[in-house]
Amino acid sequence: MNFNTKVIHGGQHHESATGSVNVPVFLTSTFAQKSPGVHSGYEYSRAANPTRQALEDSLASIENGARGLAFGSGLAAIDCVLKLLNPGDEVVAVDDLYGGTYRMFTRLFEKYQLKFTFVNFDDASKIADVITDKTKLIWIETPTNPLMKLVDIKAVVEIAKGKNILVAVDNTFATPYLQRPIDLGADIVMHSATKYLGGHSDVIAGALVAKDAELGDQLHFIQFASGGILGPHDSYLVLRGIKTLALRVQRHSENGMAVAKYLESHPAVDKVIYPGLESHPQYELAKAQMKDFGGMVSFTFKSGKKEDAVKFLEKVRVFTLAESLGGVESLANHPALMTHASIPAEKRAELGITDDLVRLSVGIEDAEDLIADLEKAFS
Repeated sequence: MNFNTKVIHGGQHHESATGSVNVPVFLTSTFAQKSPGVHSGYEYSRAANPTRQALEDSLASIENGARGLAFGSGLAAIDCVLKLLNPGDEVVAVDDLYGGTYRMFTRLFEKYQLKFTFVNFDDASKIADVITDKTKLIWIETPTNPLMKLVDIKAVVEIAKGKNILVAVDNTFATPYLQRPIDLGADIVMHSATKYLGGHSDVIAGALVAKDAELGDQLHFIQFASGGILGPHDSYLVLRGIKTLALRVQRHSENGMAVAKYLESHPAVDKVIYPGLESHPQYELAKAQMKDFGGMVSFTFKSGKKEDAVKFLEKVRVFTLAESLGGVESLANHPALMTHASIPAEKRAELGITDDLVRLSVGIEDAEDLIADLEKAFS
């Protein structure tokens, strides 16, 4: 199947008892057995639930993986990946990370004797320089949050080849409509399904997709043993969101480009960070690795003042000042004060997450209305 067909039909089956076209929401914790240990494939909903299974099969289909898993949040999915590791193992991660991921790495898992090394992945050779015989995982975000840096997935996979190192990619910003990391050689794909997969700002969810069945089984055991599953109603909401993923992300990308070009021409704006602009230092990589460029745009002010960013954010009306991203509605965010506040100030300054940086999640409204709203906010 092609992608637009996969989001609707990939891994999906009509419900066997009634022929229901849509998967029912199976609100049950347990399942009747014909004899002790003899069942229809479902025993207890922490292990498997038909609604969650339908979502997980869809996830595997759209990411071209062997097995999908649905979690109660994106962080629960990341937690599951880290539990593949053992004390003393090392992780090499991109330095420009979502704040919650950085917090989990440094404040939770370091105390369990995992070592994290954060590297600028602009130059793949820098990754090779920090890999040791204890390195077991390379963690990638591409594009990164919030600085929209890109990582050459193929180049990282090539560096990890033959070293018994897993390559995991947070594909939240790009979605499988724009970028499919498993096709580029990655072992694991992670999503905050709260964002574009769900797409309507009405659910908290996470997802993993494993490249092969054996790794998928290992991750499922951790999910089952740790309990970080997604409930059936939330599974239904994400599955419903996936059905319109291609249409939505296409519109997000169109509007993202329009907003980025507007910002690039505005006299109050210093720098616009969007992979689809030729001014982006990795524009050529974006064209090669992604189908389009998405709806996430970041920018800074020529004044460099936090006050100007705050004033701007207080004045938006079509955009909503809020955390999160990837919903149909446009959202605006101040990373230093909101999503990335858990990263120490000196680390933010080192990365370039300045106090005048604004991150926009450009929705699917009319682009003219979005630009008019931004223009009023600048005034």
